[in-house]
Amino acid sequence: MRDRSAPVAADADDRQAVEHILGRPLSQTWPAGALPPGTRVTVVRDPDWDGPWQVEFPGTIDAMGAPVPNEHAQALSGELLYWVAFDAPQCDSNGDGPYRKAQVWGRYLRTKPEPAG
Repeated sequence: MRDRSAPVAADADDRQAVEHILGRPLSQTWPAGALPPGTRVTVVRDPDWDGPWQVEFPGTIDAMGAPVPNEHAQALSGELLYWVAFDAPQCDSNGDGPYRKAQVWGRYLRTKPEPAG
């Protein structure tokens, strides 16, 4: 039997740390039409520049915080920022990291196709 308490504690610790840095709680209200938590995704590179990640890799939409509007000046209209838990730690295009989870712009996420059944 597997001990499932460690990931739950880590998720709570992650949320608490991020909320402390932000100075506010993370939203738990999931926007209509957003990818649901648990969705398998591939984090992809931008075709126009060398980033934002060094390689493409798999991950899962994380329920730590609901997706929020991307308010960056270069964001696409309606683009969301998602928390993504990576299958393996990753470094960003600047060489920073490795990170095991990060907030990723929606344009850099591709959903995994459902297996044929």
